[in-house]
Amino acid sequence: MKAQALEDYFRSLLEIRSTGAGTKETSYYPALSNLLNEVGKELKPRVRCILQLANKGAGNPDGGLFTPEQLQKGAAKPMTGQVPSRGVIEVKGTGDDAWVTADGKQVSKYWGEYHQVLVTNYRDFVLVGQDINGKPVKLETYRLAASEAEFWAKAAHPRAFAHEHEMSFIEYLRRVMLHAAPLTSPKDVAWFLASYARTARARIESIDIPAMANVRKALEDALGIQFSGVKGEHFFRSTLVS
Repeated sequence: MKAQALEDYFRSLLEIRSTGAGTKETSYYPALSNLLNEVGKELKPRVRCILQLANKGAGNPDGGLFTPEQLQKGAAKPMTGQVPSRGVIEVKGTGDDAWVTADGKQVSKYWGEYHQVLVTNYRDFVLVGQDINGKPVKLETYRLAASEAEFWAKAAHPRAFAHEHEMSFIEYLRRVMLHAAPLTSPKDVAWFLASYARTARARIESIDIPAMANVRKALEDALGIQFSGVKGEHFFRSTLVS
């Protein structure tokens, strides 16, 4: 399901761009909110993206991430006075630099009010939260493509692009939505550790690292076994993050 949601995200962005009539930021809002809502609806509690929030003194965030108790019953909008419990979203066009935006004055204002901001240009995602001293810090980032041109070139093949990122990117979005949630049990901590492990395994399995050959040979020699075939290769890479 999540692979389909990511494929739909790329396809929708490309369709909007192909019209030549959209604005660089706001026209693409629905594609982003749909993706976030698809990911958020399977969390406990659910997390919902609401776009174009009211000004609470720091400007108008492009979006916010809310949990069910903050929303009006039967309506997809927050109750009066609610601050998004999972942070706000700052969106820029695909040609902008999300890291530069994350260091800018507007995000600083949002952070001062909400303490968690997800900054994105639709291809890069930067989560700005707080460190152990309560200071702003970039907690986690994710890059779908190294440049705007590469992003649109890959988006032209949405299924393949989604397959490339479905595991690691969806795990990243889940962690973003759960980062501000209170960790009330060992199970919550275990989920985060497992999520990072799944992401690491997905990244290791998707790239060819020449240095791994030496590690692989050393393990084979030490254990007296061989990681042969597709299953052997998968098992070898899995051991690196287990």
